Amino acid sequence: MQTLTAVQRDMVYAQEATRTGIHKPLLAALYEVQQQPLLTDGEMGLGIAPANRIALEAVSTFAGQVHFAANTIRSLTQVLIDQAWKDADLWHSEQGRYSDRFLQRVASGFVPASADGDAAQLELCDFNELHRIYLRFAAADWQEMGKLQSQSFVDDALRSLIRPLLNQYLGLESQRAGLLEAVRLWQGLDKRDDAIAYLAKELALPLDSALVFFLRQALANYSAYPHQREALVQLVRLWHQFESREATILHLQHRQFPFDVILDTALMTFVQRLPYLFQGNGQQRNALVEGFRQWQQLESRPDALVALGVDPELFTGTVLTRAEMDQATHQIDRALIEFIRQIPAIYTGSSHQRESLLYLGQLWYGSTTQPATIQALLDDLKRAETARREGVDAIPKPIPSPPPDAPPRWTPDTIYPHATILPYGSFTWAEATSGGLYLPPNQAVVEMIIQMAEHLQHLRDRIGRPLSILRWYCPVEADTVSTQFPNHRHALGDAVLFYCDGLTGRELYWFLHPWWSGGLGHHIRYPYLCYVDGRSDRVRWLQR
Repeated sequence: MQTLTAVQRDMVYAQEATRTGIHKPLLAALYEVQQQPLLTDGEMGLGIAPANRIALEAVSTFAGQVHFAANTIRSLTQVLIDQAWKDADLWHSEQGRYSDRFLQRVASGFVPASADGDAAQLELCDFNELHRIYLRFAAADWQEMGKLQSQSFVDDALRSLIRPLLNQYLGLESQRAGLLEAVRLWQGLDKRDDAIAYLAKELALPLDSALVFFLRQALANYSAYPHQREALVQLVRLWHQFESREATILHLQHRQFPFDVILDTALMTFVQRLPYLFQGNGQQRNALVEGFRQWQQLESRPDALVALGVDPELFTGTVLTRAEMDQATHQIDRALIEFIRQIPAIYTGSSHQRESLLYLGQLWYGSTTQPATIQALLDDLKRAETARREGVDAIPKPIPSPPPDAPPRWTPDTIYPHATILPYGSFTWAEATSGGLYLPPNQAVVEMIIQMAEHLQHLRDRIGRPLSILRWYCPVEADTVSTQFPNHRHALGDAVLFYCDGLTGRELYWFLHPWWSGGLGHHIRYPYLCYVDGRSDRVRWLQR
């Protein structure tokens, strides 16, 4: 029976730790130390046994063991709080982990009260081993970011951040999710729906008002217990959409919580809808022209119109015919829409670009102030978050920009990912470079890729089916397939690992074998993959 990988187990730990508001490394440590019981899915357990209303079947799998281990740690924590344990008894604030005293209590085992239907029995284990392994896993969670010297700042940072944060609540999905998660963890609930039901029962207020009211009260009663801290950390993480708990704490340390992230999202939502909202009236056209002028840093409106393709002779005072006016207007509108469609691809979030789009929005909405414009943008964002796919408030599907004309000669500096390598060819530079992940370091690699594209095009035309490229150019230090596919030349740019829908690697191998002039290989272990390269002599291999 196949067991889970370490990464899969870690994901289960993370899900259950997030659900219960406990520190994930403790679950991993219990698994390493307890290694009991033997489970029906071939895994070893975390020392969890049935208790009260929990049946044996519920704890007979790895997922069940982790689930009830998390519940049990949560219940044990609450029991100790009820016994007047203080925050420092439970948590080492400087090191950002459970205290030694709490770990000793965990190692001593736990039998829940008969009225506790969520917790199971936790078996005894060796404290020294639990302590050592717990510290190892706690350090591993910080390995990518670098361990902090101290986390003693976290509680004060949370309090000072969340108070003003509640005043900035706009009802956006990420913000509401953060507040709901905080309520859920604070109250020891398992689902956000449970948190909504709790608020509806306890507070006769609309949901958003109830969320803000609850969190204000929670901050006033914050005792720095582990589950309270996790509730606020998760609030900040979801509100700002940070990747992880550790990333959130790093931002807390540096107090880096820019409002620009939300504003940029609102601006890009607005910009993507503009081509479909534009009706060609004077106010809308003026807004787009002025936004374009500021973006391009042009001094006057005539300069902007000329940059949009209008004939400069039209500004010499000549009386225009109706047809000339219509032609100029059509040219302006077409150029403006083309410019607007490009913005999501070229927007970098610079203050100049942001101010240009805010000015565009102010003119578009007819707002008198920038704060009113920002509120209108945020209102549009809220509607877009919950809009149906084809609804009027939904963000429309992006339209790909046509690739620029191919340069006279491809070089490392002129490669454009979506451009085909050969004129009218089937293969793009994106396929050759793993989407731009590995770019050619010099002209020699570029030439090898072009040469290989010619060979591949011949292969594709002859087989009459599209090829899906898994690996083409790849530097030696990044190549993870060399040991499985020997004699590779990916670092040179003329080796390709691919598959073809509907055909096996063996079928491709025997189809190519008689006439492919370079290297050709197939690995039996990977039945749908085929390897080719552009060397000058014929080489064939089948590896088992």
